[in-house]
Amino acid sequence: MLGVCYYPEHWGMEKVPEDLRQMKDLGIRFVRVGEFAWSRIEPNPGEFSWKWLDAFFDEAHRVGLKVILGTPTATPPKWLVDRYPDILPVDREGRTRRFGSRRHYCFSSPSYRQETQRIVAIIAQRYGQHPALAGWQTDNEYGCHDTVRCFCPRCQEAFREWLRARYSTIENLNAAWGTVFWSQEYRSFEEIELPNVTVTDPNPSHLLDYFRFASDQVREYNRLQVAILRKYSPGRFITHNFMGGFFQFDHFALAEDLDFASWDSYPLGHAEWIMQYRPLEECFFRSGHPDIAALNHDLYRGVGRGRFWVMEQQAGPVQWAPRNYSPAPGMVRLWTLEAFAHGAEVVSYFRWRQVPFAQEQMHSGLLRPDSSKDTGFFEVQQVAREIEKLPLPDMEKSPVALVFDYEAAWFFEIEPLGVGINYLDLVFTFYTALRKLGLDVDIRKPDDDLSGYHLVVVPSLPIFRETLVEHLAPLQSPVVFGPRTGSKTQVFQIPPNLPPGSLQEILPLRVIRVETLGLTPQENVLWKGKTYPVHRLKEWIETELPVLGAFQDGRKAVVARENFFYLAFWPSVEFLLDFFEDLASQKGLSPLRLPEGVRIRRRGNLVFAFNYASEEREIPAPDHATFLLGRRVLPPHDVAVWRETP
Repeated sequence: MLGVCYYPEHWGMEKVPEDLRQMKDLGIRFVRVGEFAWSRIEPNPGEFSWKWLDAFFDEAHRVGLKVILGTPTATPPKWLVDRYPDILPVDREGRTRRFGSRRHYCFSSPSYRQETQRIVAIIAQRYGQHPALAGWQTDNEYGCHDTVRCFCPRCQEAFREWLRARYSTIENLNAAWGTVFWSQEYRSFEEIELPNVTVTDPNPSHLLDYFRFASDQVREYNRLQVAILRKYSPGRFITHNFMGGFFQFDHFALAEDLDFASWDSYPLGHAEWIMQYRPLEECFFRSGHPDIAALNHDLYRGVGRGRFWVMEQQAGPVQWAPRNYSPAPGMVRLWTLEAFAHGAEVVSYFRWRQVPFAQEQMHSGLLRPDSSKDTGFFEVQQVAREIEKLPLPDMEKSPVALVFDYEAAWFFEIEPLGVGINYLDLVFTFYTALRKLGLDVDIRKPDDDLSGYHLVVVPSLPIFRETLVEHLAPLQSPVVFGPRTGSKTQVFQIPPNLPPGSLQEILPLRVIRVETLGLTPQENVLWKGKTYPVHRLKEWIETELPVLGAFQDGRKAVVARENFFYLAFWPSVEFLLDFFEDLASQKGLSPLRLPEGVRIRRRGNLVFAFNYASEEREIPAPDHATFLLGRRVLPPHDVAVWRETP
């Protein structure tokens, strides 16, 4: 189904009846409201203005639209900040972040937690049983604008308590952090400060624990809201709209308290900063990279335990990226159908009408500020007609599992060792190679059940817990580990037996040295008679395992024991294409070398093909394919769907 984000507080109630009628005629079924409306709901302390929101709910019910109500906690009003200045967060440079935009609060602030409980309870009691209410969105985009990690006195106090609970004694902490180095030893937990504004890099163990603490604070804060919503609004779903490519807190952990995950999809804006270490081909400027939205769809399907929505779908140019292109004709439709192919239950567009004032006035919507229909409106109109006639089967298990870990992202952030060493980029490289081979991917967390997959891919898992050995050892399918796996203990120290730590029980090798090479290829790997350039990172390994691939200096680069493989370098897409094609063929997966810019995704017995390229492409549909949408020769930025027969 389709939805849209709407802000009646921007327009006045006189526009609401016509807007809602037009939404319903367009094929919209869900409308998200309220996530930034605290000052309109409570203009003065304890003084509430419900008339406009009551009227909106009643009109939505009359028209037959369902409402997702956002808790308004992403934007505490000025009077609240003035009453409780401790709400404001502090940045890593020690500066208080002031009122005047959004997300201006600290997750650890007792005052803000109390005020959050108050306002959420009041709103939930008023609308929690309204017949138009479908469910809730907690807050909005936790962590946006670098707001997970606060460095205020409230965080310092809470961090000390978190450390006390984790380590029990200061002696245990000193040993775990290695504080004897540079005379960093502490006599009590009260001496520990937050790891910012240090002369050079903070102690990495200190930093990792602070990242863990900050992630836990986000989850605790979200739980406050969830508990209230469950109490006053039983039977309605609760979700949160996560962001693409954002890893500062553990989404898997937070989503355990939700009914499903949602995320905000801006393929053109995301392409501008996710692709920071590799050039984005010009042909994708107006379509986005073919794997960016798909990677996030698969991630949030995993985060949501099989269920996810797109709560905000880009419908035109945005205003926050370095370059803000207009989507190519057809791309809003393509992004929508691609989300459904990956299992989305709802795609909701941002936004209904472009606002003519304030920070997002250049962020387009389905309507222009004068209410005339923008380009995206007509593509949504087409999608609405198509999905009514497109039977969507249930999602099935994919042949490939890619193991994703938020702690791994923190590890690479803390100790990159050199330019271009970035967890997202590494994951993206593995994912792109799999998708270029036409393979469907499930993204799973490390402790998930990985049995039943034909191929398991672990781009990197620096903190490799001993329990994972028992978890992975019984697997019969190929399991591929990327570089720096097992390189640290849980307290960010080199394992006593050297990396890859406990992974040595199933892959007997030792990493004796790591070097980073920069973005320009400095090495080569020879694998099965073909040479591949290597850049960014190389590991020196010692092992008795037979060599499958070697560096030009003769050192082992690819080794395996039975079905477990280790790559001792930062692989290129070109290497992984050949490597995965070889493994997949051995497992009977029939990988396909897709044309440039084309991706496919299966949903049950339906196969979707997407052409991100600016030229037409012939897609690999079988000769007897029954097309439900499109055709074998696919125009630029178009979609085809056919039914697979046994």
